[in-house]
Amino acid sequence: MASAAEQMAANTSWAAFGQAKELRQRILFTLGLLIVYRLGTYIPVPGIDTDALRTFMDDAASGIGGILSMFTGGALSRMGIFALGIMPYISASIIVQLLGAMWEPLKNLKKEGDAGRKKLNQYTRYGTVVLATFQAYGMAASLEAGDLVTDPGLFFRIACVITLVGGTMFLMWLGEQITARGIGNGISLIIFVGIIAEVPAALAGFLAQGQETNNWGLILGVFAMVIAILAFVVFMERSLRKIHIQYPRRQVGMKVFDGGSSHLPIKVNPAGVIPAIFASALLLLPTTLSTFSGGDAGPIMSTILAYFGPGQPLYLLFFTAMIVFFTYFYTREVAFKTDEVADNLKNQNGFVPGIRPGKRTQEYLDYVVTRLLVLGSGYLALVCLLPEILRSQLSIPFYFGGTSVLIIVSVGMDTIQQIQSHLLAHQYEGLIEKSQLRGKRSGKKRSPSRR
Repeated sequence: MASAAEQMAANTSWAAFGQAKELRQRILFTLGLLIVYRLGTYIPVPGIDTDALRTFMDDAASGIGGILSMFTGGALSRMGIFALGIMPYISASIIVQLLGAMWEPLKNLKKEGDAGRKKLNQYTRYGTVVLATFQAYGMAASLEAGDLVTDPGLFFRIACVITLVGGTMFLMWLGEQITARGIGNGISLIIFVGIIAEVPAALAGFLAQGQETNNWGLILGVFAMVIAILAFVVFMERSLRKIHIQYPRRQVGMKVFDGGSSHLPIKVNPAGVIPAIFASALLLLPTTLSTFSGGDAGPIMSTILAYFGPGQPLYLLFFTAMIVFFTYFYTREVAFKTDEVADNLKNQNGFVPGIRPGKRTQEYLDYVVTRLLVLGSGYLALVCLLPEILRSQLSIPFYFGGTSVLIIVSVGMDTIQQIQSHLLAHQYEGLIEKSQLRGKRSGKKRSPSRR
C-alpha cells in the first residue's frame, strides 16, 4: 500500500511544476552556473602550445588521457582553467574526514553541530588550496617536460599555478552555491555534467574506430554491457533493507492511543557514489601529475605507473580495497551513524521488536549495516572493475568506466528525488493555504448569533 506522500509524488504533473516558482528559480540558477562551468573548460591556460597539445591528446585519448579528460569535462584535453577539476577538493575532503575519525580535536569539532561543521569545511578549503597548488605545479613542470609550452620558464609556472588553483577554487565555490541555492549536490553535479558533456565525442570516436576495424559485434556487445550495467546500478541503488520499528501506546489526558509502526529503510549502498569517487581520486593522483611528462617520468613514478596502471593486477586490487574501505568508512562516519539513529529512536519512544532501546539497538543496527555493506561494497567494486578489466583485455578505445556510470545514475536519481521533494513541499503548502482560506470563509458564513 503506497503512502500518501508516494501517491502525491505519483500525481505530480507539469502543471504542478509550472506553479512551483521557487523550484523553477532553483533549476534555472543551477543550469546557469553549470553553463558557466562548461564555458570555463574552453578558456585555455596562458602559454600552452595548442597544436602540440591537440596532437598529444589525440594519441592519449584511448588511454589514461581519455579517463582524465572525461573526469574534468574535457578541460584537461584543452588545458583549460578548470584542468584540475574538482578532484583536489575531493582529496581534501577525504583527508579531513579521515582525520575527523582518528584525531581527537577534529572529533570534538564534529560534535559541535553547525559551528564545528563550518570549521571543518574551512579546513577542507585550506587543504584544497594546498593540494591544488602542488598538483598545478606538477602539471606545469610536466607540460614543460612534454614540450607543450610556447615559452617555458618560471613565469609560465607561476601563471599556470595561479590559473589552475584559481579555477579549482572557483569550481568549489560554484558547487557550494549550487548546493545552497540550486537543486542537487553541486560538487556531484559538476562531475556529472563533465562526464555527460564528453560522452557524445567519445561515443563518436568509438563508433568511428569500430567502423574502421569493422568489428560490429564488439560494438554491440559493449552497448549491451553498458545498458546491463545501468539497469543493475538502478536496481541496486533502489534496493532497501527495511527494519520494523514499533511505537508503544501513549496516553494523552484520559485518552489512550494505540501504538503505531513504521519501517527504518537502509539502502544496500548508503554511501552512494562517494567511495568510487574517493578511490578514483586517489588512483588518478599520480597519473595526473605524469600524464604530460611522456617518457621523462622519474624512476619512482615510472615504477608506480607500471604496477598501478589501469588494468594492472595491483591497480585492480588497490581499487577494490579502496572502494570497500571508503564504503564502510563513509557509511559509518557520515551516511548512516548507528549511534545517532539509535538515540533518535529512543527519544521518539520507538524500538525494534525484541531489541532493547539504546545500546542494544545500536549493536543490532551495526550488525545489520555491517552485513549489508558486504553486498553494497561488492556491488560497487564489481561495477567499477568490470569495465576496467574489459577495457584492458579487449583494448576498447572508448572509456566506459564503471565510476562514470555510477556517477551518472546516482546523481541523476538524487537530483530527481530532490525535485520531487520540492514539488511535494509546494503541494503541501498549497493544501495548507486552501484549508486556511476555507476556514476563513466558513468563519464568515457561520458568525455566532447574538443573544
